[in-house]
Amino acid sequence: MFRLTRPSQKEKTDFLAGAQRAALSSPSLLTLNDGALGTPPKGFAHDFSRTEIGRGPEVFAAARTCLKSWEQFDLEWVQLAYAAPSVFPGELVAVEAHTAFLWSISVNRIVEVVDTPTRFGFMYATTVLHVEEGQERFVVEFDEQSESVHYLIEAVSRPRHILARIGRPFSRAMQHRFTRDSHAAMKRCVARQRRTSV
Repeated sequence: MFRLTRPSQKEKTDFLAGAQRAALSSPSLLTLNDGALGTPPKGFAHDFSRTEIGRGPEVFAAARTCLKSWEQFDLEWVQLAYAAPSVFPGELVAVEAHTAFLWSISVNRIVEVVDTPTRFGFMYATTVLHVEEGQERFVVEFDEQSESVHYLIEAVSRPRHILARIGRPFSRAMQHRFTRDSHAAMKRCVARQRRTSV
């Protein structure tokens, strides 16, 4: 879904109502625990980023809260058009983006979730209502020995929509921008959570 003007709330609601049964468009490329399943197929790009966002159990608790409340998508040019209240397999995650004067909404479906005392996160796969084809995982991890807390994003994807294929260098640049901005958003959210909990 590409357009020159931002969709109204009604248009988004109507679009998302029709997206509830959208089929997945991606092969199995990642696992939530181990990441990429070998070398990606031809045409797919593989991206991995991991940053330390603090230390200690309180930081991990804050990071978990941030990820559960979708703060990693709270960016100036990207936001959620829809996300379920809980992170659960089968739920839709619709991402609205504004790039190169175009508005788009891309729909994903959560396929795996991890929730342990030291790891929290999820992986989603693209649906047929996405400009790309692939899978992506978002995880926060707590190392009990060093007490370091890391946030990681890993994706394997290729352009699906004709505009994304034609403008692949630009699409790749926006994927890298999203990664940088998402890491920054998580750091801001964790800092905010820590301030409010004091």
